[in-house]
Amino acid sequence: MKQGAGLAAGILAVALVAGGGGYWLGNKGAGSHGESAAAVAPAPAENGKKARKLLYYRNPMGLPDTSPVPKKDPMGMDYIAVYAGEEDSEPASANQIRISTEKVQKLGVRTEPAQIRALDKVVRASGRIEPDERRIFDITPKFEGYIERLHVNVTGQPVARGQALFEVYSPELVSAQREYAVAARGVEALKEAEGPAQSGMRQLAESSLMRLKNWDISEEQIRALAKSGEAKRTLTFRSPVTGIVTEKKALQGMRFMPGEALYQVADLSSVWVVADVFEQDIGLVRPGAKARVRINAYPDKVFEGSVSYVYPTLAADTRTVPVRLELANPGLLLKPAMFAQVELPASGKAQAVTVPVSAVIDSGTRQVVLVQKAEGRFEPREAKLGARSDNYVEVLEGVKDGEQVVVAANFLIDAESNLKAAVGGFGHAAHGGAKPAQEAAPASTSAGHKAEGTVEGVDAKAGTVSLNHGPVASLNWPAMTMEFKLANPALLQQLPPDAKVAVEFVERQPGEWVITSVKPAGQSAGASAPAAGSHSGH
Repeated sequence: MKQGAGLAAGILAVALVAGGGGYWLGNKGAGSHGESAAAVAPAPAENGKKARKLLYYRNPMGLPDTSPVPKKDPMGMDYIAVYAGEEDSEPASANQIRISTEKVQKLGVRTEPAQIRALDKVVRASGRIEPDERRIFDITPKFEGYIERLHVNVTGQPVARGQALFEVYSPELVSAQREYAVAARGVEALKEAEGPAQSGMRQLAESSLMRLKNWDISEEQIRALAKSGEAKRTLTFRSPVTGIVTEKKALQGMRFMPGEALYQVADLSSVWVVADVFEQDIGLVRPGAKARVRINAYPDKVFEGSVSYVYPTLAADTRTVPVRLELANPGLLLKPAMFAQVELPASGKAQAVTVPVSAVIDSGTRQVVLVQKAEGRFEPREAKLGARSDNYVEVLEGVKDGEQVVVAANFLIDAESNLKAAVGGFGHAAHGGAKPAQEAAPASTSAGHKAEGTVEGVDAKAGTVSLNHGPVASLNWPAMTMEFKLANPALLQQLPPDAKVAVEFVERQPGEWVITSVKPAGQSAGASAPAAGSHSGH
């Protein structure tokens, strides 16, 4: 029994090896005939059903180019097999881009639907801390005198309301005090009297009192003068507010004149933030709006305030409008002239069709969004954009609500030249005289092509030349007039208008044809036939 089982196992192993070798030989034989479509077509199924019929291989980027045999496009992507019955129910337009499902997954292409939403934007601006102008006080005597003593003698010293700042001596002040004291005693002496004497003395006392009050003599000092009847030699000036001495011009013993500012005291318990908002954002800022302020000195703190005023002027050099915010300043953390970053939440316009900001390819002259039309098929659309938020942008034209847009890996069209090629039909298959793509030989991006023709126009700034060339056999092109780019600006010297030249050119990327060398017509061996008459292929 054991010998019979071993023999059976050996026969089975030989059969498996033979079957595997036949399968390998069959595949090898099929691979050696890759040039024929019949060799790659699947064999009829054993169940009697008709096998799928291979029609052709289409360009993976959606170009109007097919091939009867497997091949790769200039970007290295495999052409996609198309079988009978698998043609798109909706024909692809010329500007659509095709990518195989496998490539889509490898490249990490991700889409999101365009949605109707309200755009909320945060206006950001830089600003600076400034003292509240309504809380700045100057101490200015209204008479001439001399500073006898300084109680506050340094800038930056905090002072309380009513705290003594300095004492002054003034002959005018002493004279006014004596005049008032005499008048006050006279009124008291003539209290029982009647007639003009009492009235005149009362008027003298009132005028003397008014003079002292106009000189900012405090009520307390006036009452002490009236009570004692003695004029004091010096007068003490006190702080009108609790704050910080921001300016001190007073010096011990100096003489001062009426109206001269000796001290400046600022109350910094509340400060201003003056932010410079860009012109395009000023329409979103309203008085009363809440704001968040960040200070470089305190990165872990967020200060909250409100917009109190939008200035009516614009700075022409920076194109910004000053916006004033009011902030409480507990602990006096905010110092004047500090740099501030301001965030102003602004409600945008009503509901609108929006796409993520990452979905927009902005070339500077236009904005394009890639819309997914079907699995592996994308259509670039030029979009008209509106308002923006931090993450979304309004689309006025070009994309409808619910359409899937590419938001990641849209670097598939990462340059304006590629995008133009996609929108324009990619390459030159759109030329009226070109042969069908099935009959055209596959172009190589590395092999050069030759042509002869006449220069019809040169754009030195763009580095392009318009050439009326003859047929190009290597590309199956007919005679036509088309535009080429130049590999080197020095080539412009060899391409004067109306010159007959022989050129070599390559396809640097899909749809972009670049001249690499120029010679006078007739000197290029192997060049194509002389240029034919003008043909407007573009």
